[in-house]
Amino acid sequence: MSSVEGAPADDIAALAKGGRTNFFGFLLRLAARLPFLFIAGRFYGPDLLGRFAYAVIIVEFAATLATIGLKRGLAQQLSTTDRPHVHAVWDGLAAAFIASAAASAILMVFPQAMFPHNDMRGAEWLLPLVIFAIAGADVALAALAYRHDVASTVHARAIVEPWTISIAAGAFALVHSRDGLILAYVISVCAGLATSLWRLGRSYGLPRGWIPRPARVMALARTNVPLAAADAIEWGSRRLDIAILGLFVAPYYVGVYYVAQQVASLPQKLKTSFDPILAPVITQRLAEGDRPAVARQVRQVGFWIIAAQTGIALALGIPGEAVMGLVGPQFVGGTGALAFLLAAEAVAATAAVSEAALVYVARHRNLLISLAMIGVQAVLTVAIILIVRALHWPQAYQAASAALALALALGCASVAKARLLARLLDAPVQGWRWPLAWAAAAAVAVGALFTALPHSLEWAQLVFGVPVILLVFGAIVWRRGFTAEDRVLFRLRGGEAPTLPTGELPTP
Repeated sequence: MSSVEGAPADDIAALAKGGRTNFFGFLLRLAARLPFLFIAGRFYGPDLLGRFAYAVIIVEFAATLATIGLKRGLAQQLSTTDRPHVHAVWDGLAAAFIASAAASAILMVFPQAMFPHNDMRGAEWLLPLVIFAIAGADVALAALAYRHDVASTVHARAIVEPWTISIAAGAFALVHSRDGLILAYVISVCAGLATSLWRLGRSYGLPRGWIPRPARVMALARTNVPLAAADAIEWGSRRLDIAILGLFVAPYYVGVYYVAQQVASLPQKLKTSFDPILAPVITQRLAEGDRPAVARQVRQVGFWIIAAQTGIALALGIPGEAVMGLVGPQFVGGTGALAFLLAAEAVAATAAVSEAALVYVARHRNLLISLAMIGVQAVLTVAIILIVRALHWPQAYQAASAALALALALGCASVAKARLLARLLDAPVQGWRWPLAWAAAAAVAVGALFTALPHSLEWAQLVFGVPVILLVFGAIVWRRGFTAEDRVLFRLRGGEAPTLPTGELPTP
């Protein structure tokens, strides 16, 4: 049976287009993220980077809560409302801004949550105001993705924001500003909001005739509480490790771990940017009662994400010392943490795609699994760190322990969520295909050749090793892992829309 047989062609074609755009967006993010990490590591150092990382974690967690689940919930609102879509979008923006005002006020009153060592300087207590920009941009980009416009997300998140923070951090470093990282972050987030709203206006137009109605906005917020909690837990699972680690190790090692996390989070963006485009496809099929089609879509997208994240994890993890050394020689100690973090992103793919459907068919059970997962992660993180400390191993090993705990917790969540969704849809949803193992083995063999090069040729691991590992892995997956439908969907011929090669399906 074809992997997409019986599924609407336009759904799968839209998902494939999103997949191509997402992978291109990853390459742009990689190109933009590395200059920022290089500047932050070389000019600011691990201590200031660790301080910056902790403050941003708290602010972004508050912003995640302030979106009140609209990154995924907005698709359901738009697919069921009989009001003009632009009005529904502005209801969402109003709800996010009200929640942002509450979150900003709390952090401004209690700035110690961002700077626990009471080392605030200047106007840093105003940092929470960027919550408005983060939440507003998230809602605007979710609205654009509902119309299958993933390019706007790539433009804002992969071009505007990372390049703005890199340029601004470099400029502030030249004037020896200790607060340069935080100032650069504020500027980049505001630039991302401006870009997102501009794109939103071009697509949806102005909200003519829209009148804010607090009762309707609050009803929207209450409806999205389970989604907001799921988003917060997923986001928190990627930051809880830093929060706990900061209690056990010096800020220096928090900064080193942050760099490893920033590199490892690049493949995660492939999944998170799929959410808004996958959400309307799933909600439309569920509204029609076509659960087998939902299972096929989850299986299809799951394979694409697993393949992409595994390939990226191998390409960045095998030459891990060279990748971390690029930021600065003092960051090489985070190579072990980088390896576990990349593995965590790969094993989390199944849970992430399964959750895209579970939030609509079993949102409360999905929330319980997520809560259990984050609890397991917290217990494992503390337990493994305490074991490492008892063995008197270096603090760098404690950082790697936090990453290992994350990988184990996410692996358990993947199994639990995939099994629950398969039972509810009465169809398999696992996207794993065995050619992925063959491709990984070949990539490891090729990568070993590059890591065997002399230390003086470490640059070759980055310049040649990373792309060659990706090419070898991708070629085997393309030849052995992709079905004929996969290859047609992902093959670009100018501006031609993708079509499926089976007579049972209409052309999109």
